Amino acid sequence: MNILFINSISADKFGGGEKWMIKAARCLREAGHGVWIASKNNAEILKRAAAFGVPTVEIGIYADFSPLKTLRVKRFLQENKVDVLVCNLNKDVRVAGLGARLAGDTVVIARHGVQLIGNEWKHKATLTRLTDGMVTNTQSIRETYESFGWFPPNHIRVIYNGIEDKSAVRAHDFSQDYPGRKVLFAAGRLSNQKGFEYLIDAAALLRARRDDFVVLIAGKGKEEESLRARIRDKGLEDVVHLLGFREDTESLTKGADLFVLSSLYEGMPNVVMEAMAVGKAVVATDVNGVRELMRDGETGLIVPSRDSAALAEAIARVLDDPQKLAQMGEAGLKRVREHFTIPGMVKKLEAFFQEKLDEKRGRNR
Repeated sequence: MNILFINSISADKFGGGEKWMIKAARCLREAGHGVWIASKNNAEILKRAAAFGVPTVEIGIYADFSPLKTLRVKRFLQENKVDVLVCNLNKDVRVAGLGARLAGDTVVIARHGVQLIGNEWKHKATLTRLTDGMVTNTQSIRETYESFGWFPPNHIRVIYNGIEDKSAVRAHDFSQDYPGRKVLFAAGRLSNQKGFEYLIDAAALLRARRDDFVVLIAGKGKEEESLRARIRDKGLEDVVHLLGFREDTESLTKGADLFVLSSLYEGMPNVVMEAMAVGKAVVATDVNGVRELMRDGETGLIVPSRDSAALAEAIARVLDDPQKLAQMGEAGLKRVREHFTIPGMVKKLEAFFQEKLDEKRGRNR
């Protein structure tokens, strides 16, 4: 198959959806398919895709309607005999999906790693007419979408994210950085979605009882200054540290005592999967995908979102129990290796794409 992934996220943004797209593109290419990733000029996703040897295309989509970009996509699909177009954002479906319809035979798949639509006519009109199928990574998103009542049977397929073997990752040694302190680690864009303000407030609650821990948050984003102000207001400058963007998050995760997810919403949270893949126990908020990935009380603890007290209490329950942390980490690693592998993800993507191609070709005969 020839497959084009298109992702018109802001050029400087790079998150879980972009990680998934590069991983899927790279692995499908290694499986023998022709693969490209398209995005905006100088986009971070294109730079990283190129570093993995994935061919890239500059097609910047900035609005829901763009005749020139639609024709640009149509030409690319026809010239390269693209079988499957995978769209990331709703505007990708509206612009590039229309280009695929004009091209004729290309199957259009929407990929939703988080919930991107509601039960509204504009979404119904777009996604029922311009896509042939949808991939999501959680049962909860599929159930929500199917409850709208306007997707045809078998339109939405749940394909869990896969993750590579992380056994070679070396744990960062925090003993020199924070001697005598237990390390809580979190990572993600500094945005409202990630709920880091609740983690900071949880740290304040814990700090009232103990002074033997630090909270490290890796990532960058538009909420950095407001988070720094919150840290100052709570008097936590010596407790909560914003590390900025880090390439070594896996090493930092493995070296920490506990990984914490404080998000307000997610799809299938890659950072939790990555933590489990390096054998780390996790405390996570109860957002989309978490209960499909984790087992509460077995691989970690799950707490309500937007509840700093619950977050602090869960952390306190396990932080002083190294044996429990180790058991949870081992259980998480076993679960990832059994249910969230790269080969499994790729085989399911191939099967779904081929199924939709066969359906389309059967209709067009």
